[in-house]
Order: sequence, then structure tokens, then C-alpha cells
Amino acid sequence: MTKFKSQGFNNTFKNARKGFRLVLKSEVNLRIHTAIAVLVVFLALLLKFSALEFCILLFVIGLVIVAEMLNTAIEFTLDSIYHNRYSRMVGMAKDISAGAVMFATIISVLVGLILFGSKVLLFL
Repeated sequence: MTKFKSQGFNNTFKNARKGFRLVLKSEVNLRIHTAIAVLVVFLALLLKFSALEFCILLFVIGLVIVAEMLNTAIEFTLDSIYHNRYSRMVGMAKDISAGAVMFATIISVLVGLILFGSKVLLFL
């Protein structure tokens, strides 16, 4: 049993939406990733991606957004614990989490090039 009161199903989603809005407001990179994701999904619809292609696309988009959100959570947590004071270890942790976002983004770009490239080659 936990010392915290059970939130209930609706409050859990309310808190999750609040968290997503918070990260959208505070992180420019997430807004950029989200805008690009919307454009990519729209383009995939125009190019009539198959269900499998669309699922792969949504998976890599989700991977990047989740990585960015976890990066933000790590940064907020470390800043809170260390009161925004510089620490070499904190800097390393932040760099590693930012590297995870970069890696996820590179993988998603490569997957996008493969998926969209195959569609573009069909038109040529």
C-alpha cells in the first residue's frame, strides 16, 4: 500500500496531459519534433503508406518524442536536486540524455529516408 491516495483513472490521464503540455511549453525542441511529426504524418497519408509503413513511422516518431520527454524529465530532476548549480556529473548525465535524443532522431531520419525514399523512387 502506498502513502499516497489513489488518483483514479481520469486523474491519471489528466496528469499525463498536463505533463505533455508542460513539456510542449518548456521545450522548443519538442515543439520542433512535434511540428515535423505532423508534417511527416500528413505526407505519409498523401503518399498512401501501407499500414505497416505507417506503424513503423509512428513508432519512430514516438521514439523521438518519448526520448525528448525523458531528457526533459532528467534535466528538470537534476536541476531540482542540485538547485541549478554546476556539477560535472550532472553535466555528463544531461549530455548522455541529450545524446539519446540525438540517436533516436538520427534513427528516425534514416527510417524516414528509407520509407519516403522508396515511395519517391516509385514516382520516378
